[in-house]
Amino acid sequence: MLAAIPFPDLSPEIFTIEIGGFAFDLRWYALAYIVGILIGWRIAVAAVRRPQIWPGSHAPMTPQQVDDLLTMVILGVIIGGRLGFVIFYQPGYYLANPVDIVKIWTGGMSFHGGMLGVVAALVWFCRRNSVRLLSAADMLAIATPAGLLLGRIANFINAELWGRPTNLPWGVIFPGAAAQTCPGVEGPCARHPSQLYEAGLEGLLLGALVLVAAFVWWWTRRPGQVTGLFLAGYGAARFVVEYFRQADAQFITPGNPWGHVVRLGETGITMGQLLSLPMVLAGVALILWARRRP
Repeated sequence: MLAAIPFPDLSPEIFTIEIGGFAFDLRWYALAYIVGILIGWRIAVAAVRRPQIWPGSHAPMTPQQVDDLLTMVILGVIIGGRLGFVIFYQPGYYLANPVDIVKIWTGGMSFHGGMLGVVAALVWFCRRNSVRLLSAADMLAIATPAGLLLGRIANFINAELWGRPTNLPWGVIFPGAAAQTCPGVEGPCARHPSQLYEAGLEGLLLGALVLVAAFVWWWTRRPGQVTGLFLAGYGAARFVVEYFRQADAQFITPGNPWGHVVRLGETGITMGQLLSLPMVLAGVALILWARRRP
């Protein structure tokens, strides 16, 4: 290790309030979810108030319907994200301990599961309210990256989901024995701040791209284009970052130090990459399909 950055003195809790023997903590991760949802909500409202960017100069829903959809999206994120983590990452543990599935406060959420939960909530809402599904999906695609940006920054503050060992000068020495213990490295080791890589790619870059696509290029006039851009962009970003992100512990074995779940000769792909590949393919296919429609 040639150089490294010590982890900043940051606490996962912003503040703690004690009342009558009960303690309430406001954590950065919870604040990131709240602020991300609020920003996404305002972006969605701004989008539906610009009818010129939608097919036939007619927005897919009213601002009031956006407010109603927000509740369904929150439920989809929480339920889908939790079940996705249970099914994709630790099915054996939760099969043996089913009561722990509802203990969301202990951690464990999956973006891919949350996305599936949002899709289910969106389909239900659109059918019930006679809303154009692909245009509504485009609206959510515009609103989502802000939450991804803040969520990944919160992951960094929590010192979780850190990256693989590195000797690059921007490597970070994360707190905790698990983070500071690396094979072949004496003393604390530095790791890629992969949470910040994801914040930059999935949040800033992808967010800027979908906003320009919607409000400047008017891609929303062809339903499905912006959704395809988001799916392909997120899938590609996540696939790349997985090369720098430490795999989940349950996939790491003495003969599989990188956490590969599928072997491809001498290499392999991680669970995150395996779940991201269909997103890239579906996103590209959706863009091509949307552009060929009259």
